[in-house]
Amino acid sequence: MPDWSLIRSFLAVAEAGSLSAAARATGISQPTLGRHVQAIEAALQVAVFARTAQGLTLTEAGQALMPAARAMQAAAAELALTARGRAEGIAGTVRITASRVVSYALLPPVLARLRAEEPGIQIDLVPSDATENLLFGEADIALRMYRPTQGDLVARHIADLKLGLYAACSYLDRRGRPRGPEDLARHDFVGQDRGDQIIRVLRGMGVEAARSDFPVRCDDPVTYMQLVRAGCGLGGLQRAIGDADPGLERLDILPDLPVLPVWLTAAPRLRQSPRLRRVWDALAGAFAA
Repeated sequence: MPDWSLIRSFLAVAEAGSLSAAARATGISQPTLGRHVQAIEAALQVAVFARTAQGLTLTEAGQALMPAARAMQAAAAELALTARGRAEGIAGTVRITASRVVSYALLPPVLARLRAEEPGIQIDLVPSDATENLLFGEADIALRMYRPTQGDLVARHIADLKLGLYAACSYLDRRGRPRGPEDLARHDFVGQDRGDQIIRVLRGMGVEAARSDFPVRCDDPVTYMQLVRAGCGLGGLQRAIGDADPGLERLDILPDLPVLPVWLTAAPRLRQSPRLRRVWDALAGAFAA
């Protein structure tokens, strides 16, 4: 019977479609993955991949193995979560995932205070706007801007982040300060490239807008902030971020903008860990404040 490391490599290659893509996804070297594939085929005495010009595709035998391999993956994740949830003591590593904006602008001082108070806790911060699978151990705690729908997770609504309309002081000195909504038509806005959230928010307030109305467009939220700071135009930012920047000015000329709900989530077994509880409480307290 092949050991778990071989099964894990088999799954990675099957999902990625090539050794090189699996190496990038897992951090395991391409030669090692190749040896693992050869080892699992030798152990099972069956070819699990067919070599093609495009990469590797599962054979009929390989496809038949996938359900059992995925069950082993789930069992390994369950074992790791259970063990980490029962770990005693507060020292150790906690893996946190949050959006790129929150990771960039809000979490660093929170984590610095936590580290000063709990030097035994180490933090892995994963800035990502993708949804990490907490039940598979991809992260221990997640900060998300929506309510989790997965029933097996522990979730807590910890804050509502207010939004505001901002512009760089240099931009306003150059173009003038709008006094009311009617003045906004003569100003530039930083918009989105492929996303449509800003357009939908404006339409919800009765303002018709199209992509072409935004002379500068970007979907990356961290770069979007920098474009507003540089004076490319007006833009919507979290108040906690915009109000703290002396180079930005908030324009209170629009009706109340939507808020961003912040949900703290974790796999239920991890709440039994003193280390996880300490980080959970620190994050909840910081955002509630």
